[in-house]
Amino acid sequence: MARMARPIMNFRRALRPGPAIGLSIIFLAASLLLTPAVENKGLLGDFYGGLVALNIIGIVIMTTLTAINVYRLIRQFRAQVLGARLALRFVVIFALLAIIPLSLVYYFSVYFLSRGVDSWFDVRIEQALDDALLLGQTSLEATKTDVVIRLQRDAAQVAQTTSPFGIIKLLEDLRGEGDFSEMSLHSLSGRVIASSSSDAISLTPSAPDDTVFARIRQRKTYAQVEPLFDGGLQLRIAVPVISDRMGDPVRLLQGLYPLPLRYSRLGESVQSASDEYNRLKFLRQPLKLNFVITLTLVTLMTALIALWLAIYSTRRLVAPLRELAEGTRAVASGNYLKQLPVHSGDELGVLVSSFNQMTNQIRLAQEATADSQQQTEAQRTYLETVLTHLSSGVLSLAKDGTLRTHNTIAESILAVDLTAFEQRPITTLGDTHSQLAPLSSAITRHTQHNDQDWQDQIVLASPYGRQTLICRGTRLPETTETLSGYVIVFDDVSALIRAQRDAAWGEVARRLAHEIKNPLTPIQLSAERIRAKYLKHLAGDDQATLDRATRTIIAQVDLMKALVNAFSHYAQPMQLKPVTTELNRLLQDIIELHRQNKKINTFELDLDDTVPLVHIDPAGIRQVLNNLVINAADAMVGIPNGRLTLRTHQATRSKDRSVTLEVRDTGPGFPQELLGSIFDPYVTTKTKGTGLGLAIARRIIEEQGGSIQAENDPAGGALVIIQLPVSLDTKPTGPLEGITNTASSH
Repeated sequence: MARMARPIMNFRRALRPGPAIGLSIIFLAASLLLTPAVENKGLLGDFYGGLVALNIIGIVIMTTLTAINVYRLIRQFRAQVLGARLALRFVVIFALLAIIPLSLVYYFSVYFLSRGVDSWFDVRIEQALDDALLLGQTSLEATKTDVVIRLQRDAAQVAQTTSPFGIIKLLEDLRGEGDFSEMSLHSLSGRVIASSSSDAISLTPSAPDDTVFARIRQRKTYAQVEPLFDGGLQLRIAVPVISDRMGDPVRLLQGLYPLPLRYSRLGESVQSASDEYNRLKFLRQPLKLNFVITLTLVTLMTALIALWLAIYSTRRLVAPLRELAEGTRAVASGNYLKQLPVHSGDELGVLVSSFNQMTNQIRLAQEATADSQQQTEAQRTYLETVLTHLSSGVLSLAKDGTLRTHNTIAESILAVDLTAFEQRPITTLGDTHSQLAPLSSAITRHTQHNDQDWQDQIVLASPYGRQTLICRGTRLPETTETLSGYVIVFDDVSALIRAQRDAAWGEVARRLAHEIKNPLTPIQLSAERIRAKYLKHLAGDDQATLDRATRTIIAQVDLMKALVNAFSHYAQPMQLKPVTTELNRLLQDIIELHRQNKKINTFELDLDDTVPLVHIDPAGIRQVLNNLVINAADAMVGIPNGRLTLRTHQATRSKDRSVTLEVRDTGPGFPQELLGSIFDPYVTTKTKGTGLGLAIARRIIEEQGGSIQAENDPAGGALVIIQLPVSLDTKPTGPLEGITNTASSH
């Protein structure tokens, strides 16, 4: 619609009042030329159609232009465009002032013009001509009826004649008696049976046409007036010839009866007079129509010019106000580049200039606001990127303790989908996940006290052990309701604390090896020398006492040496040599090594043949597995049907590719209070031993890029899960010769 309206508006603007008045004068002159065109027959045929077409085109053009302006004005009025109501009021007033007087003048002019033209013609002459035509037609009908009756009598005589020559002679006689120019007898198939003509030159009679035969087949009479070549008239009469004899076909008797020449002359004279009068009568209406059209065009052009001038003048008056309203709407919609043209220097021009200054100031302010928004958005994007790549978990809380946002690291540390808790109080996190209750309680306590800055060390009891968090909180400045609240930052320092503890134990082990192991050798040597020197010289109770004392000293020194050696081994760096290893084969060897262990009733292997090769130190892994198998055997002492299960499978939850090894027994499991520290040095449930076995096992696994965790099997027993890194050669191990997934028992 916009594309169609634009050319129309351009065309409308092109026709200003000057060109419109010029077109009106041209079209009015064309309408005035219709009068001589109607009176002059030559001009009527040559120019009348073109003049009518030119006037119609002029009316259509002027009406279209006026209708476009009126439609635009009405549309603006309905749209409540500023100034449209006033413009429409002016146009209506001007139109009424012009159209009402013009309409009255037009009505009375048409009335008197019609009466004046009608007075030019005598109605009695028209009636006399009509009566003369009717009289001639009546006389002709009487002659036609008389000739038909005579030909019907002749047909009866022809029907009684059977001889061909008799029929020819009869037709000759009847033609002469009836003053026919020609008589002929025809069969219904069109064959000429007999004929008689007054024209000796004519060899064949005039053949009836199909219409005549159709009438005869219907047993009807045909009678029609026909013109002759010499200007005269004749009657063509045809009647059916019906014989009384059975079997005779119906035949056609035709007679051509020439009318007297005076009939044709009188008829032509009356017809000519009637045609001339009718022509004049016909020209009376075009003449009246021409006068009416001329008067109509003059009136219409005058009204259109008046309406056009009213619309144009009103538009010129209202245009600046309308432009100002459109500019205001443009500014309201966000177009601050809108500038209005200043057409005058009056008060309205001052108003438009002020509007342009206002829009320019608004544009500058909007550009400054847009720049500020872009900077804010860039800072927000930068902050989101930083928070996403931080190693710390970040929580944003509202002033009332509602969780607003978080980063992905927070979900990883807490192992909880925090998206479900957004726009909810932080206390619901601890209510839903009991292991996170200490964290939510600490945050709630500090937010309720409205603490500015605080830091807590929080210990969480996860299913995989104890997790230590360093949690820091800061209260945001209350600049706005949106920016107020709290920011919580926490780090998982479990690995750091464990490393610090391992380093401390290593330092203790080194000091023990240095401070304790050195005096042990002289003590042991002194006890041995006392035993060797004095034991044989004593007797009785003294000998027994010395023997028991020296043996106790030597045994305890050996025990302390073993303890110091274990500490020393724990403190020393691991000398690991990782190679590509088939884990399933290694597990089979471990099982075969402990197959004779009576403490374990059943050994079960659940090995995945598709697991890839692993990159480990076989000796270190053997040490770890031997320790785990021995611990499992000790835990199942006294338990009937004790079962040890080794299972391998491809890890699915790990981010890196790894192989999972599970060691499962049916013993009593780990004490719940020791799960978080089961891999710490000197944490053990045994009455004997150093308590360093699981600590060394964790060091061996972690030194090779793996992980180890302990938990209790819901079905009963202990479960140790080990993650081992996959070798670069990721080819599956496949079924190993001699190794099957079996459950063997003693």
